Amino acid sequence: MKRRGDRLDGFLVLDKPVGPTSTQALGRARRALGAAKAGHCGTLDPLASGVLVIAFGEATKLVDHVMDGAKRYAFEVAWGEERSTDDLEGEVVARSDTRPDHAAILAALPAFLGEIEQVPPPYSAIKQDGVPAYRRARAGEDFSLPARRVRIDALELVDMISPDRARFEVACGKGTYVRSLGRDLARRLGTRGHLVALRRLEVGPFDLSRGISLETLEAPGYKPRAHLLPVETALDDIPALAVTGAEADAVRHGRAVQLPRAALQLSALPPGRVVAVLEAGTLVALARIEDGQARPLRVFNRNT
Repeated sequence: MKRRGDRLDGFLVLDKPVGPTSTQALGRARRALGAAKAGHCGTLDPLASGVLVIAFGEATKLVDHVMDGAKRYAFEVAWGEERSTDDLEGEVVARSDTRPDHAAILAALPAFLGEIEQVPPPYSAIKQDGVPAYRRARAGEDFSLPARRVRIDALELVDMISPDRARFEVACGKGTYVRSLGRDLARRLGTRGHLVALRRLEVGPFDLSRGISLETLEAPGYKPRAHLLPVETALDDIPALAVTGAEADAVRHGRAVQLPRAALQLSALPPGRVVAVLEAGTLVALARIEDGQARPLRVFNRNT
């Protein structure tokens, strides 16, 4: 989104509260910082809280990269009712009197690890024939979404809050719906269930330890720009290529450069591997390594 404001480059880790949409939270954060351009790295539902990474200025060019990163969530499942939205907002569509015990839950968790098939919730932003699923669901259409392969790296039972509710943590890859995970776990346990709480703890290199609340950002006299993280923060998982002088200028103009002798080991990376091109620690471009050269994919016009 573009508005009047200052040119800022970097990331902010917002601890989004339950209630506002991600777009609303983004707008409030942008106004608090007085920024001209901002975008968020992955939507959180109004009923979800936690890490909402907001990119400002040139950092918006890295939104897709951040969204591709691994994520970690804490969530709570209420047993006994399945709902149309797979969370508190929906209507009850099925009930069960079965309540799983601790041992049964632990025995069920391994089935959800690794690459699994998952059917997204009907109330999701996935498009069919160009129409978001949630619009079709709200219109009362009868439809189904195809299963998708997602990756679950870890799934842990954290607490048996009561016979009717349990708390979990999950580490997962892009495209995983935690609402669907809670629904499917309940079904495997011979009951029904829906999410009653969802909190995002991490997105790629960004976690709640760096988070700031909207209330703090908007407090009179507060200086929220102090929480702006460098653009380079998003690239912790990408190999770096240091360049200087003429090489940096060539990359800025979109031209490929030969790998410096000190960086020839990058030629051994898998074909097409992307690297971060840095000059004195400042991001110049993302580039693909091919045939001993770094070929720019995206150039960054940094605010100096």
